[in-house]
Amino acid sequence: MAPFVDLAMVAAPPLPEAFHTTHASAHPLHLQQLASTVLHNLQHQHDWSLLSIHTHSESTGQLLPRPVISGLPPRRAYIHPDEQVATLKLEHDTGIPVKQLPEGEWVLPTHLGEKWSLKQFAAIFDALDTVPPTDEIAPEEENSVGQQWQGNNRQKRLLLATLHDDSTIVYYIMHDGIVKPRQN
Repeated sequence: MAPFVDLAMVAAPPLPEAFHTTHASAHPLHLQQLASTVLHNLQHQHDWSLLSIHTHSESTGQLLPRPVISGLPPRRAYIHPDEQVATLKLEHDTGIPVKQLPEGEWVLPTHLGEKWSLKQFAAIFDALDTVPPTDEIAPEEENSVGQQWQGNNRQKRLLLATLHDDSTIVYYIMHDGIVKPRQN
C-alpha cells in the first residue's frame, strides 16, 4: 500500500517571504495559502510589483480579519470619473497626453465558495488605511490634474480577488461607500 500524500499541501505554492514573520500563525493556513496564490497571480500574470501580505493593520497594529495584499499594478487600476473628465479636458485643451502613474492598491483575497456580508466587508475597510504603505512610489506633482482624487485624497478602495476552484482569479474594484457613476 502506498503512503498517504496530502495533495492539497503538494499543490499549494510556497508561502511568500511576507509570511515568514512573527505573525505567521496569526491567520489559518488556508487563508495564508489563498493570499499566497493571489499574490503569485498578481506578480507573475499581471506584472504587479512591491507586493506584500499584511496580517496587521498599518495604523492600529491590530490583527486584520484576514490577510490582505498591497502592491503596485503596472497601470492605474481605477480612475475617478471626475478625474477622467478633468484629464480629458486638459488633454483636449493642450493636445498633450496626461501621464497616469499607477497607484498602490489593496487586494482582498477571497474564494468563490465563501459567503460574505456587508459587515465583513466593512470590517476589512475599517482596518485598512486609504492608501497602502508603498515607500517607493513617487508622489504626484503638486499641481497635477486629478490630485484631489489620488493618494490620501481618494476614496478608500480595494480589489476583491476571487479565486475559483479551477484556479481562475477574477478581480473586482470595491469602494467603501457610494461612488459617483461614470458618464459614457
